[in-house]
Amino acid sequence: IAAGVCKAYADYVLISGHDGGTGASPLSSLKHAGLPWELGLAETQQVLVRNDLRGRVKLQTDGQLKTGRDVVVAALLGGEEFAFSTAPLVATGCIMMRVCHLNTCPVGIATQDPELRKRFTGTPEHVVNYFFFLAEEVREFMAQMGFRTFEEMIGRSDMLKMREAIEHWKARGVDLSSILHRDEGSLGKDRHHSESQEHNLDKALDNELIERCMPALENGEPVRFEQPVLNTHRTVGGMLSGEIARRYGNEGLPEDTIRIDMKGVGGQSFAAWLTKGLTFSLEGTTNDYVGKGLSGGKLAVFPSKVAAYDVARSVVVGNVALYGATAGEAYFRGFAGERFAVRNSGAYSVVEGVGDHGCEYMTGGAVVVLGPTGRNFAAGMSGGVAFVLDEEDRFEKLCNMDMVGLEAVESEEDEALLRGMVEKHLEYTGSATAQRVLDEWEELLPKFIKVMPDDLKRVLQERQEAELEVAR
Repeated sequence: IAAGVCKAYADYVLISGHDGGTGASPLSSLKHAGLPWELGLAETQQVLVRNDLRGRVKLQTDGQLKTGRDVVVAALLGGEEFAFSTAPLVATGCIMMRVCHLNTCPVGIATQDPELRKRFTGTPEHVVNYFFFLAEEVREFMAQMGFRTFEEMIGRSDMLKMREAIEHWKARGVDLSSILHRDEGSLGKDRHHSESQEHNLDKALDNELIERCMPALENGEPVRFEQPVLNTHRTVGGMLSGEIARRYGNEGLPEDTIRIDMKGVGGQSFAAWLTKGLTFSLEGTTNDYVGKGLSGGKLAVFPSKVAAYDVARSVVVGNVALYGATAGEAYFRGFAGERFAVRNSGAYSVVEGVGDHGCEYMTGGAVVVLGPTGRNFAAGMSGGVAFVLDEEDRFEKLCNMDMVGLEAVESEEDEALLRGMVEKHLEYTGSATAQRVLDEWEELLPKFIKVMPDDLKRVLQERQEAELEVAR
């Protein structure tokens, strides 16, 4: 995998060990998943050096690195950057209660509870001191081995040796020769990052989009044009959004200032980080990660008007659409792949069917599904709301009920939100499904199921009770 991504011009390769993390995971994952970083790091270094790819990338590792010795061992095996999370947390007061996901952290780190947060006593100086001690220990080991610079030490696995005369019965037969192996044929080849890569960003489609959008970027004038797109165009809209953010910050441009009507097949991460003021419509289909990090823009994807397939039952966007979206609107005429709207924290979206794990870890926004869903819907969903049209009466068996409850759409507020989103879906995509839902609204409304996170419901009820108490 590392060799493959290096050939595809990756700049970093990260090897994560099995024993890091906060502990907000199932016990089976903490105890029985993954492998030590030493195994992955050693093998990755050997493969990259052997294929003369090591100089292209920075090799990083993490997973319960605590001491200077850990850093030195990682460097000798090939690592040149090292990620620390748990140890600095402990330096600021973490006591490893492993309740990060329950909002009950007793030392006030992993919690939003103001009473618990008062208990936090950590300071930046605690972390700074920890890293000073760490660096000092690394320097001591380097001096013992005769290395003047850190770069000299990277990949020198010949400086590591197995402990002899091991008496413990479990460790007695362990053979580390494969981990410590240093290919003689690789001598003279780069063992650490030594060259910068050319990513050909000057050939990105966004350069053309930015040029055509200059009246809007510089003067705020409305701009609208058509643009063909290919699946080799990656992250279309990302650089354009960056230009808007650079000039106008988080406020962006007024709504619909820039409207780009595209035709074709959107490549991976199409419309990523689309910011406020941008509206993309795509007549065609897209790859995975469409709308990743959507940040206030609008996005509509619908099949070609001359499509020779059943539009209503076809996949129009790939997996992991709207990953980490924070704001904005997205309308998809057709089905989406797996993990739709995972980690969505504020975007509003309508889709006509999703695969497994829809709305996973969602914390905000709203999602309307006008069709079937896969299994494990709403796993880890702690915020936001979803409305699912369950005409086949199967959704309850497919939904993960650990953190959510299912309700009927009864309040005027919910009905208005749902109908408004379906109407916008029809406006932006011309969806026949949306038209049918609106035409048969009275009959289909009872078949919509509202997916409501338990914690959000509790907070809203407490807020409502507090307001009533004040009114009295």
